[in-house]
Amino acid sequence: MRSILLVILLLGLLGSAIELILLGHYEEWQQWIPLGLLGGAIALLTVYAATRSPGVLRVFRWLAVGFVIAGFVGIYFHYRGNVEFEREMYPQMKGLELIWEALRGATPALAPGTMVQLGLVALAYLYGHPRLTRTAQGETTG
Repeated sequence: MRSILLVILLLGLLGSAIELILLGHYEEWQQWIPLGLLGGAIALLTVYAATRSPGVLRVFRWLAVGFVIAGFVGIYFHYRGNVEFEREMYPQMKGLELIWEALRGATPALAPGTMVQLGLVALAYLYGHPRLTRTAQGETTG
């Protein structure tokens, strides 16, 4: 099961990175955050493949938590930007209509949820990972 999670994770990391680059998601510094996280995750998994170091997996675990946080923050930024745009275009719009239009706006409001999903897949991959499990003597197994 761990191998399947790793393949899903790698496909998601690569696909998301390529998509963000193709979309030009690097105009402002905040837009570089998901690209940096994606690049960092790909780099760490590459280093892990070469070294099998438990330390790399520990760093990767923190990066996965960063994915989840960045995803929720990204949803907020995308949604907020769409709300501001809708209010400029239609100042009288409010309530559920504004929420609906902001969710369907030009900036995909829920797209950063992909980062949350990738972070959770990474954490599932790391959960109970044999290289992170400690023996009774405190040594790392694997």
